[in-house]
Amino acid sequence: MHIGLITEGGYPYVIGDAGLWCDRLVRGLGQHEFDIYALSRTERQEAEGWVPLPPGAGRVRTAPLWTAGKDGAALGRRARRRFAEVYGELATVLCTAPGSAAPPEASSASGPADPEADRFRSALYSLAELARDVGGLTGALRSEAALRALEHACRAPHAPRTARVSDLLDIAAQVERALRPLSLDWYEDDTLGAVDLCHATSGGAAALTGLLAGHFTGVPLLVTEYGAQLRAHYLGALGATEGTSPVRTLLAAFHRRLAAEVYRTAACITPGNAHTRRWQERCGADRSRLRTVHPGMEASRFTEVGESADRSDPWTLVWVGRVEPGKDLVSLLHAFAEVRKEVPRARLRLVGAPADAEGQAYLGHCKALAAQLFPDEAEGVHDVGDNPVSFEEAGGPEAPDLAEVYAAGAVVVLSSVVEGFPTSLVEAMFCGRATVSTDAGAVVEVIGGTGLVVPPRNPRALAQACVALLRDPERRERLGAAARARALELFTVEQNVEAFHGIYLEIVSHAPVRRVLVDEAGDPLPFGAPAESHVPGLWTGTRALGGRPRWAWAPDGTTAPVRATGRSQEPVTAAEGAR
Repeated sequence: MHIGLITEGGYPYVIGDAGLWCDRLVRGLGQHEFDIYALSRTERQEAEGWVPLPPGAGRVRTAPLWTAGKDGAALGRRARRRFAEVYGELATVLCTAPGSAAPPEASSASGPADPEADRFRSALYSLAELARDVGGLTGALRSEAALRALEHACRAPHAPRTARVSDLLDIAAQVERALRPLSLDWYEDDTLGAVDLCHATSGGAAALTGLLAGHFTGVPLLVTEYGAQLRAHYLGALGATEGTSPVRTLLAAFHRRLAAEVYRTAACITPGNAHTRRWQERCGADRSRLRTVHPGMEASRFTEVGESADRSDPWTLVWVGRVEPGKDLVSLLHAFAEVRKEVPRARLRLVGAPADAEGQAYLGHCKALAAQLFPDEAEGVHDVGDNPVSFEEAGGPEAPDLAEVYAAGAVVVLSSVVEGFPTSLVEAMFCGRATVSTDAGAVVEVIGGTGLVVPPRNPRALAQACVALLRDPERRERLGAAARARALELFTVEQNVEAFHGIYLEIVSHAPVRRVLVDEAGDPLPFGAPAESHVPGLWTGTRALGGRPRWAWAPDGTTAPVRATGRSQEPVTAAEGAR
C-alpha cells in the first residue's frame, strides 16, 4: 500500500513528539511505501534536521506551522466577498451557544443532530476550496475583513462574551495559525491524492490536513491519538497566564468543533488507551470506528534486567519521569516522610529532568522541600550526614543507564495527578518491578492487576502502599513477574506494528480510493476498473501490490494511467503516468 503519513511537530525531525513510534512503524511495515508530510512547530526543530529515514520512506514534504509565510496572491473582489461571507459564518458558529467551549463531558453539541456542526463543516470546507482556488488564504486570514467578521460575531446578542480589539487581534492570529493547512499545496493528485490512505499521527493540524485530502481526493483517513488533543488544549488553556477569557473561549470552541469533524469523518480512529478513547467518544466518535492500539515500546533494552535475578536494594523506591507540577512530587515527598517513619532504612531516588522553566522552578521547590523534610542524617557523631532523597538525571553520572535505575529499586512509584500513557510504568513492568501508582490517565488500564493503585493527592495512601510492598518481598516478586508478562503481551513494538498493519488492510479494503482510468490520449477507459473493486471486501482478481488485475492492463502489457478522484473527476494525462 501507499501511505501518506501526516505528522505535526515530530517525525522525521530529530526533536519533537511521537517521532520514535512513527519511525518504528515505517521500519516495521517495510512492505508498504510511506510518503511523509511533516508540519514543524518551531524553527529550532527544522534546524536540528531529520532522523535517518528507512528504505520504506518515500518522499518527504514539510511545512512550518511556526511562521505564516507569504501572504499569497491578492484576492479579487469576488474572492474577497466570498471570503468575508464564509469566514463570517465560521466566526458566528464559534460564538454561538454559551456552552460551545465547555469540556466534552458537559456538552453533546457535537452530536449528529447539531446544526452548528453542519455550519462549521460547510464553512471549513468552503474556506479550503477558496484557498485552493486562489493559492492560499494566509493574508486573508490576517486581514481587516477577518477582524471585522470576528468583531461582528463576538458582539452579536448570542455571543457568550464581548471581546476587545486586542482580543480580536489575538483570536484572528490564533485561528490563522490553526488554519494554515488550508493554504498547503498537498491536496493534488500527485501528492496526498496519490496515496491509498492518509494516516494522521495526531489530532489538530495533522488531522485537518488529512480531512482536506479526503475532501478533495476521497482518500480515507486514519487518525491516531496517544493523548486526546482536545484535552491537551483544555489543560493548556486552563493553565495559561496569557490571553483573556474571550480568546480562550473561542479557541476552545474552534478546537472542539474541529475534533468533532475529524472524528465524524475519519474511517478509523486509534486511541492509545481507554482514557483517550472516552474523550473521543464524548466528542462524537462512533464506537464502531474506534480501535484501541497501545503504544509500542522497545522491550529489548530491559530484557537483561527483567530476566535476571533480583539485585535491587530492598529498601529503595524509584521514581522516573519528567519533572513538572503534574507529576506531584510534593505529595510523593510527603508520602516518603510517612514511609520513613515505618521503614527507617528506606531511600527514594528521583530520576528525571525538567523540560522548561516552569519545570526548573518546580524542581528547585522540590529540592528545598526534601531538604526541609529530610535533613542530612548520620548514624554516629563522627559520620557524614546523608539525605535519603536523591535527585538524579537520566544519562548523568548517577544514572547512566535507565534499565539499571529500575534494577536498583525494589518498588517503582508514580505520583501523577495528570497523566497520559505512563511510559515509566511500562518500562518498570518490562524490568519485572512491582509498582505503586496513582489513579490518573491510563494508569489502571496499563497496570491491570499487577500493581497497587491509590487515589491521587493522597500521601497517606501512597505511603501505606509503598510500606506494604517494602515489607513483603515475595509479593513484590509475584507482582513484578505478572507485570512483565503483561507488558510483553500488550505494549511491545511488534504488537503495535501488527495492529496498524491489520487496520491499514481493513480501511483500504472497505474504502478503496476510486480512480478514473484513461488511455494515452486522455480518454476514459470503459470497464477499465473491475466492478468488484467498488465492492467492500476481498477483490477477486489476482494483482500485484499497488497494481490492478492483469486482465485490466492495456493491450501493450502496461497498466493504464489512473487518477485519484474525490469531488473532481479529472482524468490524468498520459505524460503524468499512473498515480
